[in-house]
Amino acid sequence: MSRSLSLAAYLAYARRSSQPQNIPDIPRPKGELIWAHAVDSIRADALVQLTERLVQQRPGVQMLLTTKGDVSSPSRTSDAVIWQPLPDDTVDSAEVFLGHWSPDVCLWTGGDLQPAFLIQADQRGVPLYLIDAEETLLDRPGWRWFPDLPRSVLRLFTAIMVRTENTARYLRRLGIRDDDILVTGPFLGGAMALPYTESDREELAEILRGRPIWLAAMLQLNELEVVLTAHRDVSKLAHRTLLVIVPNDINQSQEMQEQLDLEGWRYVIWSEGQIPDESTQVLLADTRGEMGLWYRLAPITFMASSLCPGQSGCDPNEPAAHGSAILYGPNIKQYLSSYSRYAEAGAARIVRDTETLAAAVRRLIAPDQSALMAHAAWDVASQGAAVTDRILDTVQDTLDVTVARS
Repeated sequence: MSRSLSLAAYLAYARRSSQPQNIPDIPRPKGELIWAHAVDSIRADALVQLTERLVQQRPGVQMLLTTKGDVSSPSRTSDAVIWQPLPDDTVDSAEVFLGHWSPDVCLWTGGDLQPAFLIQADQRGVPLYLIDAEETLLDRPGWRWFPDLPRSVLRLFTAIMVRTENTARYLRRLGIRDDDILVTGPFLGGAMALPYTESDREELAEILRGRPIWLAAMLQLNELEVVLTAHRDVSKLAHRTLLVIVPNDINQSQEMQEQLDLEGWRYVIWSEGQIPDESTQVLLADTRGEMGLWYRLAPITFMASSLCPGQSGCDPNEPAAHGSAILYGPNIKQYLSSYSRYAEAGAARIVRDTETLAAAVRRLIAPDQSALMAHAAWDVASQGAAVTDRILDTVQDTLDVTVARS
């Protein structure tokens, strides 16, 4: 009885707060649609990556990804993901939103529950799953006027996946059944292996056998001099060291060639079919779609687009997925949370200039040192794999049931 009164009281409050709502100007896509809500950018990126994996298994499925106004759009993008800000939690907003999008399943991450939306979704028969739940995100001071509301809303979920046992205990104290709670660990964006041509890898691995290799990935033109100076310094210690450069903008390849010529480097250009030999100092990998090859060849990766002010970094999950130790500059705002995870695990190291970059590469040239960092990076990148697999299985099973009933 208290549950129904609590929900009714909140809905009455939410209905009084309602304002006229416009129908979204983006049409609902045809086919199966997952509605996923992220409380922060980390979970938003993880949901985009989850969608990329789901599409491989279930072609045609799409995700409607929502965030609140204080959360920026996800740094990852996908053709299968539609990003929309979630309107205020009022009855009118929820009715218009759900009437337009008509999702087949809802994945709500973290917490910050929006009762009007969740209640309306439940009334429409949308299966609800709370994933990656955290106690600190479930407790809302504004709910003190509705003491039974948290328990009532949480009971709307078919299942609740939590990060820690502490969160599980919190839910049990609220009256959530043990059978509805699953302690999974954190749901984090992980590493996806990139495609590559095995014959190219085998040929280069044979040619470069025994040579130290490091990679400057997504390099900006204004970072080139720092990287080349560091490489010259490193080569004094290990003269056979090869630097692989992947420009961030392929259109800047010609300017990079001119600088290599000006400084007298012995280099080859990958797009022209040139193969490095024993005397090659730099390989200019001026193509797209082959990062999987370079990450696999190089045990050390400097993730560029990060040294100079105004830059925002590149995704560290990529080198981590391929067994490469990670170096990065200080300007990584777009991926700050991801780099922090790797740095805390000893899997990534920040560099700020020529001296610190050269020192880091010199240290990691020792195979045992780069292997330690690469192993730590892989551990971090793969932490969320089991959680993601469980969520994927849940979504697949739920959509299969929906299809069978239709």
